[in-house]
Amino acid sequence: MSKSQFGIIGLGVMGKSLSLNGAEKGIKLSVYNRIEGDEASIVHDFITEHENLKNILGFSNMEAFVSSIEQPRKILMMVKAGPVVDAVINQISDLLDANDMLIDGGNSHFLDTQKRYAKLQKKQIHYIGCGVSGGEEGARKGPSLMPGGNQESYKLVAPILEMIAAKDKNNNPCCGFIGTDGAGHFVKMIHNGIEYSEMQLLAELYAMMSLHMTNEAISAVFTNWNKTDLSSYLLEITAEILLKKEGDQYIIDSILDKAGNKGTGCWSSKTALDLGVPTTMMTSAVFARYVSSFKEKRVALSNLVATKTLKLEIPDMSIIEKAYRFARIINHHQGFQLIQEASKEHQWNINLSELARIWTNGCIIRSELMQQLSGLFKLQQAIFEDEAILKILSNSELAISEFIQSAIKNRIALDTFWSAHNYWISMTTERLPAHLIQAQRDYFGAHTYQKIDVPASQFFHTNWQR
Repeated sequence: MSKSQFGIIGLGVMGKSLSLNGAEKGIKLSVYNRIEGDEASIVHDFITEHENLKNILGFSNMEAFVSSIEQPRKILMMVKAGPVVDAVINQISDLLDANDMLIDGGNSHFLDTQKRYAKLQKKQIHYIGCGVSGGEEGARKGPSLMPGGNQESYKLVAPILEMIAAKDKNNNPCCGFIGTDGAGHFVKMIHNGIEYSEMQLLAELYAMMSLHMTNEAISAVFTNWNKTDLSSYLLEITAEILLKKEGDQYIIDSILDKAGNKGTGCWSSKTALDLGVPTTMMTSAVFARYVSSFKEKRVALSNLVATKTLKLEIPDMSIIEKAYRFARIINHHQGFQLIQEASKEHQWNINLSELARIWTNGCIIRSELMQQLSGLFKLQQAIFEDEAILKILSNSELAISEFIQSAIKNRIALDTFWSAHNYWISMTTERLPAHLIQAQRDYFGAHTYQKIDVPASQFFHTNWQR
């Protein structure tokens, strides 16, 4: 029997979808899943359900699974990030030969990927940390793939990864080598941070618009916007969500206002703090989810605090549209700035234009703006270097200010819109009050300070106490 070209470990939602994606494109696959607990029949059921696909072999024995794959072996792990990845690596590494390859397609932290990469290098096993975006549908039809490791490893598996990836507008695969060791998982982490902000912006728009608009009306606005430069996958699905009913009731109106998270947004914010990059929007979006999780406390406090929902008039739709466009640009600027700084720190040499292109299809944050950014980064190092972008932001400043003022009057929290506005104001203000902070730090801690029109290398200290 001829051996498989590719192996996949883990038949969860993503593992199954990627397996079917590859098999239907003619790749001969071996798939493996453990047979413990409620996963006892998962391999059998998957193979039986798709018995028409003759190029998938199912295994519940790791040694038999590894032996079924042609050398050098290429094996994708689709398992839960964290200790499970290490457990699988420990289980399989002694069964592999030199020049075999393991690919981690989960949402592993990039620092963990760096350690695993170094560990497996010593065993002469190729290791790729690959960001996979697109959810179940993307995995099934074509995800956006972000592999990191080294160029030689990527070249070995590129034909397969590029075959299963989504295609951009020019029919090129939404997949490409990102950078060494943990670069692939890093950019997937920031992808998710940008995603947090994009989702929160839409939630805040909904909160404001629903004061005076029906679900159908809001959906119609979002559908119309999706025909413009504001077009995005998240905008599209939000318009659909608002119309979905169970019987006579909109499903959205029956869902508990308590959002979960899986950690990548938090990781993005922590990394930004470590690198000194202000990603105020994704951090605000993370905290907004945290606040939502305190549902019982929020209910109790709302009953103690006498408040009125006034439902005052909100700005017209042109103002809201400008505010949304403004905030989305700021969000993407902050996300790509963080990637650029991390690339310098870790010497990844990430190509921002190519990364944006990879994110133009298959992934959750695909959008018309991402298409534009792929072109912009061929000419500029940062979004704020583009004159047309700066003009849009400058001309929209009044609109987002009016939108926020209306939210204050209506007692609506706009975490991410606030963050976008404040960041823009700060970044375009020549003199901030940070000189007072320098003085305060010198007063209580003798931390010294710098002076205006004096070389930056010179520091001063004052005895502030009389």
